[in-house]
Amino acid sequence: MAELTAPGLRFDRVSFSWPNGTRALDQCSFTIPGPGLWMLVGSNGSGKSTLFRMIGGLLEPQSGQLDCTLRPALVFQNPDHQLLLPSCGSELLLNLPRHLSSGERHTRINHLLEQVGLAGMATRPIHTLSGGQKQRLAIAGALASDANLLLLDEPTALLDPASQQTVLAAVQQLCHRSQAPLTALWVTHRLDELDHADGAARMEKGRIAPWSSGQKLRKQLQPLAGRRG
Repeated sequence: MAELTAPGLRFDRVSFSWPNGTRALDQCSFTIPGPGLWMLVGSNGSGKSTLFRMIGGLLEPQSGQLDCTLRPALVFQNPDHQLLLPSCGSELLLNLPRHLSSGERHTRINHLLEQVGLAGMATRPIHTLSGGQKQRLAIAGALASDANLLLLDEPTALLDPASQQTVLAAVQQLCHRSQAPLTALWVTHRLDELDHADGAARMEKGRIAPWSSGQKLRKQLQPLAGRRG
C-alpha cells in the first residue's frame, strides 16, 4: 500500500442520479490517501464513468461533499479519441501552458516524451505509432496540462499484451518517481493488473468498498470471474 499522506481526493456520502431516475452514485464515500496507483474494478453500470465525470468537474454532487485538491485529467480507453494533431510534439504543444517561451516548450516536450518512454519522437507522425505508444502519448498530453491526478478509464482494454505492460509500467514509474509523484485512479477489468496497484477496491451499485491490496482483491474476485466465464 502507498504511504498515507494528506488526501488529495475525498468523497463523503456523495450521491447522483440521472434525470431518468437511475442512481449512479449512492452515498459514495472514499479517499485517495496520496500519490500512487489506485485501481477500481466494477461491472458496467457500477458508477465508474459518473465518478470520473464528477472528479473531472463535468458533474456536481446532488448531495454529499467532494473535496479535490489535485488537478485531474482523463485518459480515454481509445487514444484515437484523444489525440488531435499530426505529430507527437504538436500534440503536447497543444496542452502546454501558454506563458512558456519557445525554448521552454521545446525542453518540456522532450522531457514529457522521455517520461513515458517516447524519447526522441517529437516529430514522429502519430499515425505511425502503435496502440501502446499512442496511449503513452495521451498520458504525456495529460501531464503537459500540469495535471497531477490521472483518471485512466480502462487504458489497456484495446491493447495487445506487450503494449498493456508498457502503459502500466509508464504509469507506475510516474506514480513512484522521487520528484512530484503522481496520483492515478485506474479503472480495469483485467484482474492481473491489480497486482501492480498500491491499493485496489471494488465499485458496485454506486459505492466503493474500502481499499485493500491488489493481490487480495484479485484473489477475492477470481472465483466470480470464473463463474461468469
